[in-house]
Amino acid sequence: MRWFKRFLPRSAFSQTVLLIGSLLLVNQLVSYLSVAVYFIQPTYQQINQLIARQVKILFVDGVDIGREHLTMVDALNAKVRDDGMHVYNLKQAREAGVDRAIHYNLLSAQMSEHLGGEAEVRIAQGQEFEIWIRPPQAPSIWIKVPLTGFNEFGLSPLTLYLMVIGALSVIGGWWFARNQNKPLKRLQKAAISVSRGDYPPPLPLSGSTEIIEVTNAFNQMSHSMQQLEQDRALLMAGISHDLRTPLTRIRLASEMMVEEDEYLKEGIAHDIEDMDAIINQFIAYIRQDQETIHEPGQINELIEAVAHAESNREGDIILELSSCPEVPMQSIAIKRVITNLVENAFRYGNGWTLIRSHFDGRRVGFSVEDNGPGIPVEQIPKLFQPFTQGDIARGSVGSGLGLAIIKRIVDRHQGRVILTNRAEGGLCAMVWLPLE
Repeated sequence: MRWFKRFLPRSAFSQTVLLIGSLLLVNQLVSYLSVAVYFIQPTYQQINQLIARQVKILFVDGVDIGREHLTMVDALNAKVRDDGMHVYNLKQAREAGVDRAIHYNLLSAQMSEHLGGEAEVRIAQGQEFEIWIRPPQAPSIWIKVPLTGFNEFGLSPLTLYLMVIGALSVIGGWWFARNQNKPLKRLQKAAISVSRGDYPPPLPLSGSTEIIEVTNAFNQMSHSMQQLEQDRALLMAGISHDLRTPLTRIRLASEMMVEEDEYLKEGIAHDIEDMDAIINQFIAYIRQDQETIHEPGQINELIEAVAHAESNREGDIILELSSCPEVPMQSIAIKRVITNLVENAFRYGNGWTLIRSHFDGRRVGFSVEDNGPGIPVEQIPKLFQPFTQGDIARGSVGSGLGLAIIKRIVDRHQGRVILTNRAEGGLCAMVWLPLE
């Protein structure tokens, strides 16, 4: 039973279409069998019975084959009252096409009952229906009875009716299922957008009552999340702005210190730079990127630009760049991702950083590796959460927003970021961006 379920459609649209199609097929079969049993079969029985009566009439008074040297075929043809009926011997019947006619067991059995002996019935379909009968009274002859009102297209109205009804039912079922699933598809796309930080306008309330209620609840949730995001951004921006004023005063005051306090001045300046960096991380995390258009860009160019900007650091930056196609992206945001990863590599590594670019046919990616102590495996999933750091293994410098900013940007590009420990020691951060 489980293997059967694997072949069943999973989407509501496919399940609805399958249900309607199955019901339609059952309905068509029942309709066809009903018409065949209650309409077609009685009609053929009546025709068979009428033909049997005509054949009986030919043999009622016997066949006079001695008078005027008449053969049986000539004598029977002389008694035929219907201009269309004709009697043939075996040779004449083959020449007239009896061998091309199709044998019908049911009609042969009925004809045998009517004529009182073993009879054979064949039907030939050409420009008109031709019924061939070999009567038990004279097995050496064939009697052909043409049915001028029947031809091979005689049942086309029924077939056409079933085809039209079937097509209309399928089209109607497809239209119904499409209208029922269209709001769900729209809701799915909107939910994905919200998960990436994009808040679409309220969705139209359409569909069934249940779908309207779900859509209305989603609109309220999206509005609440957007309002919460705006309030949080305003709060964090206000705090960051208010902190810069006292930091500026502290910087100015430190510049006025005497030479004897030079060691204190350097420490204060260093602390102010760290606090500025933390404030910049807050702003980078909470702000919505103004650049919304994804334009094709070359990832190798961004890597080279970041490597050149970071070349003044103490340590080695090694580039291993592969041939990569252009990928749609927000260049400024992706450059921020590379910069953050390189800064982490220098901060937690031992002065060695390796940057690679990759292309697997469907995605373009890059990786940043360091030779630091690495991170315990159980802590890696938590590192993407805001204000979370790998305190035990790699220290606790910074605000803990670096990887959260990276993941947020990569998610907005529908990409993926993966952290793994290197076998040689250190951490490898891998980022993949889709080509579409």
